[in-house]
Amino acid sequence: MIRILTFWLLIFSWLFSANLFGQAARSPFSSFALGEPYGNSLIHNHAMGGTGVSQPQYWFVNNQNPALLVFNYYTVFGAGIIVERRTVQGDTTNVENLNGNLNYLVTAFPIKAGKWTTSIGLMPFTNKNYRLEYYDFVTNTNQQDSIFVVEQGSGGLSQLYWSNGVRLHDNWSVGLRASYLFGTVKDDYTNTLISVPQPVSYTISVNEQNYIRDFQFLGGLSFSQDSIGRKDDYRVSFGLTYGFGTNLRTQRSLLIERRTQTTTPISADTLVETTGQIAIPSSLTAGFSISRSTNWSAGIEYTAQNWSEYRGITDDYQQNLGKAWRLSAGGEITPDGLSDKLYKRITYRAGVLYENSPFLINNNELRDFGINFGFSIPTGRSSLDLAFSTGKRGDRSKNVLEETYFKVYFGITFNDQWFVRRRFD
Repeated sequence: MIRILTFWLLIFSWLFSANLFGQAARSPFSSFALGEPYGNSLIHNHAMGGTGVSQPQYWFVNNQNPALLVFNYYTVFGAGIIVERRTVQGDTTNVENLNGNLNYLVTAFPIKAGKWTTSIGLMPFTNKNYRLEYYDFVTNTNQQDSIFVVEQGSGGLSQLYWSNGVRLHDNWSVGLRASYLFGTVKDDYTNTLISVPQPVSYTISVNEQNYIRDFQFLGGLSFSQDSIGRKDDYRVSFGLTYGFGTNLRTQRSLLIERRTQTTTPISADTLVETTGQIAIPSSLTAGFSISRSTNWSAGIEYTAQNWSEYRGITDDYQQNLGKAWRLSAGGEITPDGLSDKLYKRITYRAGVLYENSPFLINNNELRDFGINFGFSIPTGRSSLDLAFSTGKRGDRSKNVLEETYFKVYFGITFNDQWFVRRRFD
């Protein structure tokens, strides 16, 4: 009974924790479309370069591919946070910022062990957090006045999802995830006229807000063959996921405001209030992995998504978006899971990724190269999980700006047996 009450307490805590997903560190590259995509990686995936679509996991939620949930024989609960530092550099810019965010709350438990496992989770889907400042000019009949322009955005989407994985055969399994996407994306554009000799004491701002609520679906397929090799201790696995393109129901509000220099609104008028849809393109991920018993595993995967198919709620909402792809490779090793020495029971992970982001900056593609590593410290069936990621995105010679980042992921994973009927002989 205590475990069942604990389970429902976790469920309700998820439902009321949506406001806990704060802003991640600022990035000018999050100004496009709905912001930066988060992906579905958990901490153990981040440590391996984001791989996981083909790698079975027994002690962690298989969040990358719902078809792999069938390998979760125990009830698993995981929670993670992220702290990140980003430094944006340009010819005349050098800005550093630090922030943190709740990364995920997930659980999975078998309906029929080895045959059917279900999972529920809450995590960010996109994040928008940027601020751009620059000067421009307006020409009139008397003189040329300068304007101080501020563009900034905030918000993003969260996803509350329900995934199921079902085994069709000893080697084959399929899965489906239904995600409810919800959140508000805000963009604010402010102009302050710097008039000489008499400055203006207020600013004119245009505020755009998009309220989004709708569903998205992702299907998964997995093939896994074990008992390979002379000692029957090797396994090869293939994984495939397809994220279905979807049209998200959106309510758009466009306001024009007159504000004081301290951003306090003086007056406001509604320019536009309309409803429509935002089109999210489909995505495809394929991966291959090989493992030896519970000692080590290694995998490689490729993801593609054509963001040029993205469509906003109105024609004037189109963005400079292109084709996105990511190639990643990573692995993990546990020296001796049965050893009395803790350092031998720790699972060590490392990985790399090379990514072409969907954003076109200065009409050039935005590339990202990252190095990842981490480990899990076992505590019985549970673990403390850490991952680190460092890399560089963009090139000043091509994209005007470049961003270096360092991210730290910390989380906990619990494993237990729930909903098991006690039997006595």
